[in-house]
Amino acid sequence: MRGEDVQQHAMYSYLSPEQRVPANHPLRAIREITDGVLKGLSRVFARRYALRGRPSIPPEKLLRALWLQILYTLRSERMLMEQLNYNLLFRWFVGLNMDEEVWDVTVFTKNRERLLKADVAQKFFQLVVKEAQARDLMSDEHFTVDGTLLEACASLKSFQKMDEAEEEKSKTGDDDPGNPSVHFHGEQRSNQTHQSTTDPEALLARKGAGQEAKLSSSGHVLMENRNGLVADVEVLPRTARPSGRRRWTWWPTFRVISR
Repeated sequence: MRGEDVQQHAMYSYLSPEQRVPANHPLRAIREITDGVLKGLSRVFARRYALRGRPSIPPEKLLRALWLQILYTLRSERMLMEQLNYNLLFRWFVGLNMDEEVWDVTVFTKNRERLLKADVAQKFFQLVVKEAQARDLMSDEHFTVDGTLLEACASLKSFQKMDEAEEEKSKTGDDDPGNPSVHFHGEQRSNQTHQSTTDPEALLARKGAGQEAKLSSSGHVLMENRNGLVADVEVLPRTARPSGRRRWTWWPTFRVISR
């Protein structure tokens, strides 16, 4: 018998998000580990927030949301909030009820920056590594160190002479003053004499000989190859010609102890 295509939506649901997520879903194991790590950070959260005032986004839910953004490669917080609004799986993982309102993107970003400045994300990562060690998921023999070039959110137009950083370096003079056309032909530029006005920590670097130089930083990842887990991450300034080779030392604590 063919069922009817009824468009009337039910007003109530008697199934919780916990019942709708399959028992064998991979996020269940990830949430179990995440909740255990967040309990270890409870005292850290308590020291970072005042006892009175307007309640903020719970840091536990914020970190779970950021965890989803990484796992599902969501490009922005706005897309993350959109997913939290209608994705039942995301709501369950973060801990939002069906009728709870999703946070404003600006509020979410400000709360995230507060946790990043307090090094909460780093402490969270360290506890995750310790949890992996306790579960015997880390090996001190099968590991790889990799480096990559992280392009900065700054254009080459912002890479100006240090003594001219306050001036607009436009050589055409008749275009958009907010985004002037700059002609760098024949000009000698280096990290010793120039600096980006948008991102002062970004340095001019290239991946190899003959390739385009870009404002960037150097990202280093220490990978455990047996289970494909990240053991350590560090971002450092990148130069076109490094002054010395970076020396990595492997220890069971998965920390880089020398440079």
